[in-house]
Amino acid sequence: MQSNLNESTPIVTMISYGRQHIDEDDIQAVVDCLRSNTLTQGPKVAEFEQTIAHYVNARFAVAVSSGTAALHMAALAAGANASNALLTSPITFVATSNAAVYAGATPLFADIDPHTLNISPATVAKELAKHPNIRVISPVHFAGLPCDMVAIKKIADGANAVIVEDAAHALGSRYPDGSFVGNCQHSLMTVFSFHPVKSITTGEGGLITTNDEAIYRKLLRLRSHGINKESDTFLAPENAETDGIPNPWYHEMQEIGFHYRITDIQCALGISQMKKLDSFVARRRALAMRYDAAFQDSKLIQPAQNRGRDISAHHLYPVRIDFAAAGTTRAAFMTKLHRRGVTAQVHYIPVTMQPFYQKRGCVNADYPKANAYYDQALSLPIYMDLTNEEQDSVIALLLELLG
Repeated sequence: MQSNLNESTPIVTMISYGRQHIDEDDIQAVVDCLRSNTLTQGPKVAEFEQTIAHYVNARFAVAVSSGTAALHMAALAAGANASNALLTSPITFVATSNAAVYAGATPLFADIDPHTLNISPATVAKELAKHPNIRVISPVHFAGLPCDMVAIKKIADGANAVIVEDAAHALGSRYPDGSFVGNCQHSLMTVFSFHPVKSITTGEGGLITTNDEAIYRKLLRLRSHGINKESDTFLAPENAETDGIPNPWYHEMQEIGFHYRITDIQCALGISQMKKLDSFVARRRALAMRYDAAFQDSKLIQPAQNRGRDISAHHLYPVRIDFAAAGTTRAAFMTKLHRRGVTAQVHYIPVTMQPFYQKRGCVNADYPKANAYYDQALSLPIYMDLTNEEQDSVIALLLELLG
């Protein structure tokens, strides 16, 4: 594809790597909530939770203030503590491994499969053999492509470890059997994020699904200061009633918890967004396929995930670019893109490269496949409102700058 763009001709509208889609139905849903009597801790939270649980076919869902809050709560509910460890991928946002630190556990990492960019059963088994104290495994469905959960679950069961899926990228993704990520058939819990660039948005927000009722009730307590209002599980039932009559004000703080609640305003937006999720995923999939076709003959730029197009939610479209062979650097290349109206991004700097984790003893060189991907990584624009014409402009610009 040839381009008629030149260095001084900017694309009229800045094209970002990701962006939310908000329509009039979404706006009206939020306005209706604002005009209601309940802005938080009201019916929209439960409705949103039920909507997600029904969509992914999980028994329970707990909505919270962010994906990070969800990861923290899930780590605690899974039993992460100072006596054990949590294993995840180095190619993720730092929130995944930070959840281990929040819980007092040791964060550990397994190198990625270079074709999927996910941790593989082989790398998980290798780390479990080295670290028998791993209690929680948190596979990251990078860019929306599900990990091999059947194999990872089998390995985890053999090591007496539990799984918390980090599906922040993967609402709307499917496992190879066609079922939705989040149904927890391979895990104790699954965590989603609703940041604006994700599959749907609530502005900020997160959610945990599970099929375990005891875990569900623990998550409810952790979300709201450790307080329980369920009369069937009071620890001091003698304080819960007077002369056989329930005390309507009574509640119990049974453990330390947090203020991780989400608002009805956000959940009203989320409910409206869920009605469009399938169309969002379909559009992202179509854009990914168009990129694939455009780059199939290039020696300098290649899709970083070369499989699972029909099951991924395509939160990101990561590519590998041989910047050295192109006679440039990533920094210079991204600067040129930005000057011409295109904002790309890098997902992610390996967590093991971060100074905080280096101080904790992480050796970044132990993860060569993660580092090899990072050296060439770039995430290209992909979102619902990206038009074919805009995508063609991005493709033309990339191929032009790569020569």
